[in-house]
Amino acid sequence: MGTRLKVLRVFKDLHKTRRDVFRDDDIALTAARLKINEEFKKNKNETSEENIKEMLKMARAVETILRENVIQGQHVEENKILLRPRKSLLLENVPYSDTPRNKT
Repeated sequence: MGTRLKVLRVFKDLHKTRRDVFRDDDIALTAARLKINEEFKKNKNETSEENIKEMLKMARAVETILRENVIQGQHVEENKILLRPRKSLLLENVPYSDTPRNKT
């Protein structure tokens, strides 16, 4: 895949993740959209393949962090926040064990 297509793909993926992560939060949606667009516009004239690869790597890392680590919270009372986890954040509950496993 050409560099241009890779850049467009990660740009679209970031916006898709932004819409999913910040659903129903207009302020966060707008701020994230502006930041993504600003960063891509700032570097649109970059010609160095190495620099572009590094920026793509960083953009992928940001997209992964947003998708896997950010959770929405909504104030419902003075000292209460309602968390709204997405399915992609839900993990299996692995039982804790005090005894280490035997290595075979």
